[in-house]
Amino acid sequence: MISEPIEFPVEGSSARVSGLFLAPAGARLVYLMAHGAGAGMRHPFLETIAQRLAARRIATFRYQFPYMEEGRRRPDPPHLLHATVKAAVQEASRLGEGLPIVAGGKSMGGRMTSSAAAKSPLPGVRGLVFLGFPLHPAGKPGDERARHLYAVDLPMLFLQGTRDALAGLDLLKPVCDRLGDLAELHIIEGGDHSFKVLKRSGRTEEEVMQELVTTVSGWALNVLGISGL
Repeated sequence: MISEPIEFPVEGSSARVSGLFLAPAGARLVYLMAHGAGAGMRHPFLETIAQRLAARRIATFRYQFPYMEEGRRRPDPPHLLHATVKAAVQEASRLGEGLPIVAGGKSMGGRMTSSAAAKSPLPGVRGLVFLGFPLHPAGKPGDERARHLYAVDLPMLFLQGTRDALAGLDLLKPVCDRLGDLAELHIIEGGDHSFKVLKRSGRTEEEVMQELVTTVSGWALNVLGISGL
């Protein structure tokens, strides 16, 4: 399937950013996916997730943050990242024509989505899905980046690899425990922050991708009370 290119403004700034909307026939929900800090919305990982979710009748809306749109390496300040998330939520609601929305994305994109939700509700968003939550910088363990999550009143799904250098499971598990029923942690055995696995693990990239997509779709449909058929 081919994604529909979209362009939309970011309120409160002069920025305009692009997006990609992929909506299969009979779509049941929209997953709003933000990219990570170092790669944009066209990264093969996000493209594969989008295509495989489409096969499960889940629409996706990927979008750029302004710095990535403009070809800059350094991420925008948090207030502009949050404003972009909010603008993308509005656009996803328009494109989805009333479909329920789960939001999040890869690494920094997921964290910016949850921190935006902690500051003010994201209209229409019914849950958050993190494809590798960046709990701390590599080599600097800590849980400060998770503190805003306790102000989020939405179901959250964390997909994390056991070799993720940006999220030690010994730190992330207590965060999820404290979030209680709002959080579900799904561990990808052998995966790093990009969900790559070592050859000696005996697992293939295909198997990992299938696990990711199956988990995201199953969780989202269950949270929204939608039949899996």
